[in-house]
Amino acid sequence: MTSRPTRADFDQYMVPNYSPQKVIPVRGEGSRLWDQDGREYIDFAGGIAVNALGHCHPVLVNALKDQADKLWHLSNVYTNEPALELARELTERTFADKVYLCSSGGEANEAALKLARRWAYNNHGEHKHRIISFGQSFHGRTFFTVSVGGQPKYSQGFGPVPGGIVHAEFNNLDSVRELIDDNTCAVMVEPIQGEGGILPATQEFLSGLRELCDQHDALLVFDEVQTGAGRTGSLYAYMDYGVSPDILTSAKGIGGGFPVGAMLTTDRVAPAMAIGTHGSTYGGNALASAVALAAVRHIDTPEVLEGANRRFDLIREHLEIINRKHGVFKEIRGKGLLVGAEMAPEYEGRAKDILPLAIEEGVMALVAGPNVLRMAPSLVIPEEDIVEGLERLERAIARMVSGQ
Repeated sequence: MTSRPTRADFDQYMVPNYSPQKVIPVRGEGSRLWDQDGREYIDFAGGIAVNALGHCHPVLVNALKDQADKLWHLSNVYTNEPALELARELTERTFADKVYLCSSGGEANEAALKLARRWAYNNHGEHKHRIISFGQSFHGRTFFTVSVGGQPKYSQGFGPVPGGIVHAEFNNLDSVRELIDDNTCAVMVEPIQGEGGILPATQEFLSGLRELCDQHDALLVFDEVQTGAGRTGSLYAYMDYGVSPDILTSAKGIGGGFPVGAMLTTDRVAPAMAIGTHGSTYGGNALASAVALAAVRHIDTPEVLEGANRRFDLIREHLEIINRKHGVFKEIRGKGLLVGAEMAPEYEGRAKDILPLAIEEGVMALVAGPNVLRMAPSLVIPEEDIVEGLERLERAIARMVSGQ
């Protein structure tokens, strides 16, 4: 008889690029999970903003089961009905005219960066290749995307990074003005920096980026891998700002837990990705597309989107109550159900210390860098689960403060 897998098996059999918590969840329903021993947890982590509708939502389960009996994968030698329906839904609901489907956020961002350079090459020549990104940004783990990302720790030790990439200061338009010129092909930005600490862009900043890109005929690329799919209370965060990009990337919540990514763009830009210029083996396969189609249709409704904003207010209210008792947070920020609580100076760098204590108290949370506690629960998490989860989180915080 095969023995039950344990956390020790990870250390024995898996490449050590992760350090997962000790518990191993085996079942999920809604916003709750159960581990191998039947212990229950409230999930404020959401698979890092992936499980937009929680665990095993019937809309997604039914879509998966229905498609599983029809068609899974063909390859891009053929197209399929779910992929075409998904692309149509995304274009009809957004600024975009065209969609490229892939399997992850890293793939979507890789495609966006390649498209931007190819478009500039085709329309202006090889000199127009520079990409501007921002300090503390995060765009994925491919070599190109970690190089564009503004956190050098992720690209160090892998050899020379690709050239033509420069970094400005987030929310500082003057820093962009100093870098942008007619050799710039694209500016890539997260409307809310996720891994960088749940930092929302200002209206002035994003509007200014749009103007600068227009002045220099550069493409504005919004990385909405984390902020998209309803996470901020709109289908995509650009809608909150009224600033449309030329290219937008989406993943995480768009599949509700199934690996799906998408790059959205306009008719002006899309032709640069001509036949043979790029590809993804699993991108747009029928099974993934059917699940994503169900997720998008369910998320992009007033009930879900307005509910995300209402839940943010509830979470903020309770975090402020916790903070009045324990004084651990400097600032609580975010939008919709992407919430960041920055640690107070006396607890600088200790956000990660809360996570194992939270697990012991029965709640799962995240960090965004060493100094921000992050929460990205299901967009439809019941409000009673929020209240109970924050009670558990408070117990964890109290233990950290007291040193227990």
